[in-house]
Amino acid sequence: MSFQWDMSVVSSSIPVILKGVVVAFELWVICFAIGMIIGSLLGIARSSKNKMLNLLAICYVEVFRNTPVLIQVIWFYYALPILTGQQLGGFEAALLGLALNTSAYCTEVFRSGILSIPKGQFEGGASIGMRSSQVFRRIILPQVIKRMLPAFTNRGIELAKMTSLCSVIAVEEIMYQGRLLSAAYFRPLEIFTVVAIVYFIAIFPGSWCSARLEKRYAKYD
Repeated sequence: MSFQWDMSVVSSSIPVILKGVVVAFELWVICFAIGMIIGSLLGIARSSKNKMLNLLAICYVEVFRNTPVLIQVIWFYYALPILTGQQLGGFEAALLGLALNTSAYCTEVFRSGILSIPKGQFEGGASIGMRSSQVFRRIILPQVIKRMLPAFTNRGIELAKMTSLCSVIAVEEIMYQGRLLSAAYFRPLEIFTVVAIVYFIAIFPGSWCSARLEKRYAKYD
């Protein structure tokens, strides 16, 4: 069986693919930002001596880490409207699913980073009259950021790839556009090969840059 590549369908579909890239990028930026914000707050709660805060943060993390992200996205799109009476658009449901899932993992990254700092540094800051917030901002956070960089990089890469799952609820990102083009032209090999290349081109530079930053920061540890 011989197969002839036909890349003309790809060249004529570049505007459609670029539209998918823009949607995927918007989804990634918003979800990662929300995930980082919620994750930082819950990470502090997970490290808190307040048992109630700690328990609530643990429950949140375990729910979102121990259920598939695809199920979460579908639940927000199909099940949540039954409870609220308000139908979410595909983009909004995808945003909720991915952002909350990402925040659960970011919570554990923040918690691990905070706990990796020796307690003596907290005590040292307090001994010179710093408030807890000042100790955290001036002493702990600069060290924690460097230690968390590899984990956040991996989380960002995973999130970028997870955006492809949103095609199941008709979010018009790259994978969704690829499926439409494949069905229209009956050329799945060419279309999905290009989709894979687009993901690689989008993700690899970030991975490479973060690895360089990680090595740079390691020199100062």
